[in-house]
Amino acid sequence: MTTDVIQRALRAPSFVAARRRVFRQLLESLVYEDALTYRVASSGECVVDATDASGEQVRYTFRMRRRFGFDRVALAPEPVLRHSAEAESLTRFLAEAEDALRAEPDCLARFSDELARTLINDAVARYVADERGDWLTDADYDQLESIILDGHRYHPAFKSRVGFDVADNLAYGPEFADDIRPLWLAAHRSIAEVTRSVTVTETNFLAEQLGETFHAPDDYTLLPVHPWQWREHIATAFAEQLRRAELMVLGEDPHAFRAQQSIRTLACRDAPERPYLKLSLSLVNTSTSRVLAPHTVRNAPPISDWLHRLVDGDTFLRDELRLIVLREVMGSAVTPEPAAEFARPATYGTLACIWRESLHGFLAPGERAVPFTALTASERDGTPLIGRWLREHGVREWTRRLVDVAVIPLLHLLFRHGVACEAHAQNMVLVHRDGLPERIALKDFHDGVRFSRALLSDPDGCPSLASPPPHHVNANSFVETEDVELVTDFLLDAFCFINLGELGGFLDDVGLLDEREFWAIVRDGIADYQARFPELTERFALFEAGKPTVAVEKLTTRRLLTDTEPRLHHVPNPLAEATM
Repeated sequence: MTTDVIQRALRAPSFVAARRRVFRQLLESLVYEDALTYRVASSGECVVDATDASGEQVRYTFRMRRRFGFDRVALAPEPVLRHSAEAESLTRFLAEAEDALRAEPDCLARFSDELARTLINDAVARYVADERGDWLTDADYDQLESIILDGHRYHPAFKSRVGFDVADNLAYGPEFADDIRPLWLAAHRSIAEVTRSVTVTETNFLAEQLGETFHAPDDYTLLPVHPWQWREHIATAFAEQLRRAELMVLGEDPHAFRAQQSIRTLACRDAPERPYLKLSLSLVNTSTSRVLAPHTVRNAPPISDWLHRLVDGDTFLRDELRLIVLREVMGSAVTPEPAAEFARPATYGTLACIWRESLHGFLAPGERAVPFTALTASERDGTPLIGRWLREHGVREWTRRLVDVAVIPLLHLLFRHGVACEAHAQNMVLVHRDGLPERIALKDFHDGVRFSRALLSDPDGCPSLASPPPHHVNANSFVETEDVELVTDFLLDAFCFINLGELGGFLDDVGLLDEREFWAIVRDGIADYQARFPELTERFALFEAGKPTVAVEKLTTRRLLTDTEPRLHHVPNPLAEATM
C-alpha cells in the first residue's frame, strides 16, 4: 500500500505544486535572511550564478518583490528556472549554488535531506487529499487540524519530520487522519516527575482518562507514549528501566486519537472532550526537536494556572474579550540518570507527556472554531477558505473584527501584564460565528511565553519556574529574561511576523485586501485600544510594539549553520508606520 501511494504521488500533478512550493519558500527565506548571493539583471530578474559538477557555469533565475509587511520576500508565481527550463532538483540547486550560500558543508547536506523529506511528505499529503476529495468549508475544527496543508508558509523544511520513514508518515502524519492509540506505561516515582494544575488531582485525573482500564501500582504513575516513540526509542533507550520493572507496559489506550498539525499533539477521536495529549517524539521538524524537555514539562501546569489567573482577574480579557486559555493541566516526565553523559540524549525528554484542556468544553452554542492556519488556507481549486466570510461580512469589517478579538488580547497581556505569548499559527484558535471572528483560544505555554519578572503586573503572583539545565542546547528555550526587547520581540516575531504577516500577504495575493490597508487596519485597532487605556501609556512605551524594527528569527539560517546561538535579524516593523 505504501509503495503504491508513494509512486502515484510522485507521478501526480500535485507533486509539481509541492516542489514549486518548497523551491519558492527556500529562495524567499534565503534572500530574506541574506543567506544567498544573487544579482539583479537589467530585465529585473534575480540571478544566482552557480557551477555544475563539471565546472560549467549555471544560472538560476526568478522574479521577486518585497512585501510591505516586514519587508518580506515574495517570489513571483512562475517557477524558478535553471537556464531556460524549470529547476526540478532542490539538491542540485544547493550543490551548484553552494558558493553563493552562507552555509556550513555538513549543515548543507543535512538541510538538503530535510528539503527532500519535506517535498515527498508534502507531495504525498497533497495527493491523498486530492484522492479523498477534501473540502475545508464544511470541516469541523478537529478535521481542519488534520487536513489543512497550507501552514508554515515561511520555513522551507516545513514538513521534514526527520525520523519518520514514508510508512511512519502515512501512519502518523496529521494529513492522513489515521487512528493512533497511545501506549500506556507505569513509571516508578523514583524516575518520574509529575506536575499538576491546582484544578486536578493526579489520581482522579488519570482515572478520568482511563476509567477502569489501568491502575497505577503503589509508587508508580501512569503516562502515555506515542506508539512510534515506543517502537523506535523507548524500548531501547529505557531497556534497563523496563528490565528492572521501573517501567511497565500496561497496554493501548481504549480510545482512538488522531494527530493535530503539530504531529506530537493528539486529539481523542472517540471522546473529544478528553484532554489533548502532547507526547515526546524523537524527530526533527522545521528547526526543532520534538521531544519534551523535563523542565518545560514541569513548568507547563504552573504557567497555565498563572495565565488563567491573570485572565480571570482582568475584566477586559475575561468578560469583554472572553479569552480562552487552554491550560496544560498535568505534565509527566521520566528522567532516569543516564549511565554516561554521552548517553543522555537517548533519554532526555524522550518519554514525557503534557495534558492540555480540550477546546470543545469552551465553545458556546453557535460558536465554531478553526485553527489560525485556516485563515490562509485554500480549497483544492484555489478558493480561499475565508473568502465567503469576507464577502458576507465585508473584508474591512471582518479584518477590523479580527484585530479586536485576536490582536488586542495578546497586546493587552503584554502591555498590562508583561507577558508575551509565542502566538504563531499552531498556537492559536479562532472562534467564530458564521465566519465572523468572536474570540480566540491560546495554547502551548510550557515554553511558549516570555517575560521579565520585574516588569510583570504582579511579580509576586508569578510562580517559580524551572530553568533549562546546563546540557540543554536550545539557545531559544527560556521564559524569563531581563531584556524587555526580547519579551516584546517574542510576540512580534511569532504573532505579527508569522500570523499577521502571512494573513496580510495572503489577502493581498488573492486580491481581497491591499497589504498596506491591512496593516493600517491593524494599526488603527491598536490605536483605538491604546486610547481606551491611557493609564497604560508608560507600558505602551516600555513594550514598544510600534518600534521601527523587529528582531525575527532566521529560521532557514538555523539549519544552514551550527545551531548554537540565536540567529536574528532586524526587519522593518509595519506597526511603526503611524504613531501609536
